[in-house]
Amino acid sequence: MITDEQFIINGLAGKKTLEGKINTPGAKNAVLKVLAASILFSDEVTISNVPDIEDVARMLELLEDLGVVVEKQDSKTYRLITSEILTHEISTEISKHLRASIVLTGPLLGRLGKVTFPHPGGCVIGKRPIDFFIEGFKILGADIKDTGSGYEIKVKKNLKGNTIFFKNASVTATENFMMAGVLAEGQTIIKNAAMEPEIVSLGEFLNECGAQITGLGTPEITITGGSLLSGKDKIYHTMPDRIAAGSFVILGALAGKKLEVTNCEPKHLESLLYSLLSAGVKMEIKKDSIIVYGRDSKLTAFDIKTHEYPGFPTDLQAPLAVLLTQSDGQSFLFETIFEGRLNYLETLGRMEADVKIIDAHRALINGPKSLKGREMESPDLRAGLAYVIAAIIASGVSTIHNVYYIDRGYEHIDKSLRAIGVDIKRV
Repeated sequence: MITDEQFIINGLAGKKTLEGKINTPGAKNAVLKVLAASILFSDEVTISNVPDIEDVARMLELLEDLGVVVEKQDSKTYRLITSEILTHEISTEISKHLRASIVLTGPLLGRLGKVTFPHPGGCVIGKRPIDFFIEGFKILGADIKDTGSGYEIKVKKNLKGNTIFFKNASVTATENFMMAGVLAEGQTIIKNAAMEPEIVSLGEFLNECGAQITGLGTPEITITGGSLLSGKDKIYHTMPDRIAAGSFVILGALAGKKLEVTNCEPKHLESLLYSLLSAGVKMEIKKDSIIVYGRDSKLTAFDIKTHEYPGFPTDLQAPLAVLLTQSDGQSFLFETIFEGRLNYLETLGRMEADVKIIDAHRALINGPKSLKGREMESPDLRAGLAYVIAAIIASGVSTIHNVYYIDRGYEHIDKSLRAIGVDIKRV
């Protein structure tokens, strides 16, 4: 439910005083896809380490609307009973707040042979076309009708396995057609597939429950279609959120005395950690935690080009830009995934950061520059957290509106930050 809550943050004015431990929650981008995959199961799915975030709440609402019975077993564990899927229509009202709603289309089309869905919503960060989905479904034998407000997709009997080549590697499209292929006839081959850890995690769980998927973590994934899966006596444990963990590491480098990011997977953060180490950040990397010694770190400017995994994640680009405002020298930022994702830099400029937006994909940042607290409006999930980080290191008080966007992806972020010494209030 969207509210008008705000964060009021009293900044540290550049002091590096934050210390303690900050926990990495379950990954938003993993759990949403496993929730969608529940439609492929004849009986039930149990999911643990589920983050308490707005996007999960919306996805559960969508599933209940489709006929899934949702049982909350404890604060982090849900059991989904999927023996009956009652409708092929994805709710327009709920979908407009959740971009990830589109990953329900593949499982529904595979199970029911038809799906009706609206144009998906979520964050507005440039062009995010769904051409991949429309073209992919045609290749798998579906008939598609554009209704103006959305799409109606049908197959005569079952989806037919085929080869799909993505012009650009897409995480969501890879996951969607991987799930569609589970119930398609014959083999579905995805070429130029995305390789993110969340895709591997989803595929491995589906295999554990009866799917036949090979090539996970490579650019070519093969799915041999079969029957509905069974999740009885199996539990999916949601992997750590690498974007949240990476954001906390960046915060530690900027404002930490000694900050430990716990329950994370450092192997999923190699592109970020390598960049930070080369820029002068002092860190101790353990098996499932990262200790950042911000007070001992002297930040040197460096260039970043976002890229599909295992390259630098686009979702960490905005938090990293805040770090670059405090790094000595000039940095070049090149966002290759989304158009218009650099617009938040104008707000950092109003906080007196030295930033120059060259075009929709490129920017220059000069540092170090002391930031001043400001009133800000969160434009999307990732830029919203970047504003929080900027407000923490700034002097004075900052007010951040549109907290709903931040709550979509970061579990009780204000409580986590208060526990390590941030003066943040939710009002």
